Amino acid sequence: MASMDVPADTPRQAERAEVRATARPALSWVTLALMTTASVASLRAAPTMAVYGLACVFLYLVPAIVFLLPTALVSAELASGWSGGVYRWVSEGLSKPLGFLAVWCQFAMTIFYYPSLLAFVASTIAYVIDPSLASNGLYTAIVIMVLYWTGVWVSSRGTKALAGLSSWGLIIGTLIPGTLLVVLGMVFLGQGNASAAPMTSDHLLPAWTGLASLVLIVNNFLSYSGMEMNAVHVSSLKNPAKEYPKSMFLAMGLVLLIFILPALAISWVVPANQLSLTAGVMQAFDAFFSHFHIGWMTPIAAVMLISAALGGMLTWLAGPSKGLLEISRSEGYLPPFLQKLNKFGIQQNILVTQGVVTTVIALLYALIPNVSNVYWIFSTITTQVYLIVYLLMFVAAMRLRKTQPDHPRGYRVPALGLLCTVGLLASLAALAIGFVPPSQFGSGSVWSYVLLIGSGLIILGLLIPWAFLKFRKPGWRTEAAEEGGTS
Repeated sequence: MASMDVPADTPRQAERAEVRATARPALSWVTLALMTTASVASLRAAPTMAVYGLACVFLYLVPAIVFLLPTALVSAELASGWSGGVYRWVSEGLSKPLGFLAVWCQFAMTIFYYPSLLAFVASTIAYVIDPSLASNGLYTAIVIMVLYWTGVWVSSRGTKALAGLSSWGLIIGTLIPGTLLVVLGMVFLGQGNASAAPMTSDHLLPAWTGLASLVLIVNNFLSYSGMEMNAVHVSSLKNPAKEYPKSMFLAMGLVLLIFILPALAISWVVPANQLSLTAGVMQAFDAFFSHFHIGWMTPIAAVMLISAALGGMLTWLAGPSKGLLEISRSEGYLPPFLQKLNKFGIQQNILVTQGVVTTVIALLYALIPNVSNVYWIFSTITTQVYLIVYLLMFVAAMRLRKTQPDHPRGYRVPALGLLCTVGLLASLAALAIGFVPPSQFGSGSVWSYVLLIGSGLIILGLLIPWAFLKFRKPGWRTEAAEEGGTS
């Protein structure tokens, strides 16, 4: 009999293989879309776009098409072919030093990101204590320093209990307050109240007053950043080629709704010339709650926004620095002092060094009179530094398709060259426009603005990583990395 020629353990092997196949984690494309929405969408940028009223729809759609979509699809192909994130992608496609530059910029953008995030938290807290504090630079600086150093202390102890806060961030700090804001706004207009911003077709496009009228679009590039993080899940889909694009289009639709509708709601009730870029969300809530005589809800809305923002900060505080640490331990990019771990296995020296720089940045809020201007400057520098990552990623993707066309990929982007070219040009345009002061910047010196943005980009995004590469020594590679190899 034929069955007599089969080894006795073959059925068991087949059974184990079947179990492994059925146990393989499968992710639905809808679930992936929701995960992507949770990691990208936020209410923090809503006031920035609300100053443009109905034109915010245009200012959100353009970067979604020319940046969000190319980033999502291109990073999916890279993630399905090369594990290890942006460092591996750029190292394989271009070079290891440029791979380090990419992962450094991922980390460095947080140096300016956290002060701007905590400035938003400070202005939100002010609406519970005293709304006039929202424009007080000294108060903002103190809150930033206290909250950041508290976060460093928590993160350095390796606390895992706060990890779940990011999962609730979308619901507690975005969906519920965002929906409430939109519903209140629609009821407000439905009662016959006039919108603070014109809602006619003549205002679908931003008024052209030179390049400054389009500068706010740069901030939206940062709003959409982070799509590459969820690209690692592309291999968990049952049919990546069909399901991943569907997932990204659904995520893009959800993200646009979350970004656009609350921004419009804010513009309905707060005039553009009175809108604070840090406290705009609470300004709108305060106005709506006062109109409907439910002012007691203002502290509740503030607590929801604060808890979500702090949860996100605590969850992600050690993330980018951990990626930088692991690569530096294997390749010797950082000096031993910055590679040391505390007893909890956390890169405390990196966090403390980052904290010192963050403290210096926070003091600028106390020294520069207009808090909104400081917030905008830091947001722009953050975007400029992060755009370097995407420039490198798009170039690496095109080169990998050319130099390693047969490398196994779970997902191949149709028209990769076109998407990369569109994303590359959009990123370069955003980089250039970022040096133009926005119309809301006031009568400040244009050259001072250019100097601030340029200095932040060059020093943080280029000079510091160049210095690490220039002066690194063979001894910077740790013994653990030499024994275990590159993780």
